[in-house]
Amino acid sequence: MDTPGAWSDLRRLRYFVVLADELHFTRAAARLRIAQPALSQQIRALERQLGVPLVHRTSRGCALTEVGARVADEATRLLSDVDAATARIRDLVRGRGGRLGLAYTRSARGGRVDALIARFRAVHPDIEVVSETAWTAPNVAGLLAGRLDAAFVRPPVYEPALACRTVDTEELLLALPAAHPLAAGRRRVGRAEVAGLPAVMWPRENGPGMFDRTIAQVWPDGGFRLVRQEPDDEQLLRAVAQGDVVAAVPAGRARALRLPGVRLRRFTAPTPTVDVGLAWPAESTNPALLALLALLD
Repeated sequence: MDTPGAWSDLRRLRYFVVLADELHFTRAAARLRIAQPALSQQIRALERQLGVPLVHRTSRGCALTEVGARVADEATRLLSDVDAATARIRDLVRGRGGRLGLAYTRSARGGRVDALIARFRAVHPDIEVVSETAWTAPNVAGLLAGRLDAAFVRPPVYEPALACRTVDTEELLLALPAAHPLAAGRRRVGRAEVAGLPAVMWPRENGPGMFDRTIAQVWPDGGFRLVRQEPDDEQLLRAVAQGDVVAAVPAGRARALRLPGVRLRRFTAPTPTVDVGLAWPAESTNPALLALLALLD
């Protein structure tokens, strides 16, 4: 067997598959739009590469040898796989098809976040979106490790290897026990009235940027009195409903949960807000990611 370049010339395999279908050199050459002597030369070259005859040549055409018939079957499957892979690669380059590893942040679903992904799925139905949900910190870790292509986070994100763009901004509300004096007949609450009240918050390591931004806006002059920690917003509000603590919660999440025993009040101006951002590796060239970023523009 002539090993240099064996099986590497897919063109010869394509020629042979057409010949195996036509069983006639002249008809096969016409279908391939090449000269008949050139086709004969390529088939002989393939036979030399494989070290075995593939066809019996006759005055009326040709017939496949036993090995030739098996080679034709294998070549047909191989070329089908090559053509499918080539199409997938072209789709990837053009932003069609491919895979996007995406993470949501636990405190932000609905609104512009879900609208953006719904639009992305509609515009690029052939891109596989593999999603998960976690806090900002593990989402950032997944991006840095290369496990995720994009993630929704609560900015600011302090990682120079990541880019981040704001997708939405929402108001922070004060969650009060229903029987709390500040909940009676009030629509807005001042910062000074909240200072010193026992508060519940999720662990800072879940999202340091959002944690610090919340404290800086709601308790700008100090008085943040943390007495309890809970793992997520739902448990945060359940703690408030028990009547012992208050909490600052993003409006979207607080209103979506609507737990009994909890009253939501706005703060007096300036309105405290938190952002929802989309973060991604700054140097990524994943076409699926670039297609998502194009929708942000």
